[in-house]
Amino acid sequence: MRETLFGRQAVRESLRAGRRQPFRLLVAEGALTSPIIDEIVALAGSCKVPVTRLSRREMESFTGTEAHQGLALETSGYPYVSIYDMLDLAQERGETPLLLLLDLIQDIHNLGSLIRTAEAVGAHGVIIQGRRAAGVTPATVNTSSGAVEHMYVAQVTNLSQTIDDLKTLGVWIAGLEDVYGAKAYTEVDLTAPLGLVVGSEADGLRRLVRERCDWLLALPMRGQINSLNAAVAGSIALYEVLRQRSLQG
Repeated sequence: MRETLFGRQAVRESLRAGRRQPFRLLVAEGALTSPIIDEIVALAGSCKVPVTRLSRREMESFTGTEAHQGLALETSGYPYVSIYDMLDLAQERGETPLLLLLDLIQDIHNLGSLIRTAEAVGAHGVIIQGRRAAGVTPATVNTSSGAVEHMYVAQVTNLSQTIDDLKTLGVWIAGLEDVYGAKAYTEVDLTAPLGLVVGSEADGLRRLVRERCDWLLALPMRGQINSLNAAVAGSIALYEVLRQRSLQG
């Protein structure tokens, strides 16, 4: 299966990550030269990827979007991994596992933003549902500014079962859900091997997922709006994990 990535950051990070097989770099005629374009062309050259020039209209037709920024990359499909690959990565780095689990996140902008934050804080993987949820598409790569190309992502059939599997492997599960009994997100020790679960934009965590969490975390709300965007809430919690772990030295 081939895909066409679009946008300068997405194309560059895919070539830098080297996790896909690139087949062809597409450059729109009249695209203004810039350091990032020069870098992308150089990366393509080092990978022996041929460069094809297309008109703006051809580029829009090929990518299906006007947001291509004059560049596209024809490449193999996204390389999903398993949860064991993520835990192996943490072990290779000598770090405590940190995984982000997404319970039916459907908006690609939220998915891309959460993956970008997960990559920024050094998470070892992101776990998403295989059905009724957003997956890693060229649009997701673009919204994550290419971060997903560096991030391990597992696509699972049953998130509840995956949580059970992680718990048997020594991973604690914290769900982000402002319900009765939830603790303030800053009052829970998040330095242990951790899977942080973020629920869907409309419904939050599903019951079976919520019941499997070792802790439920809440973010304080003092304004008139009683909830945050899923990507914003998840990003705040991820940085709290990073803050706590950084204090350990």
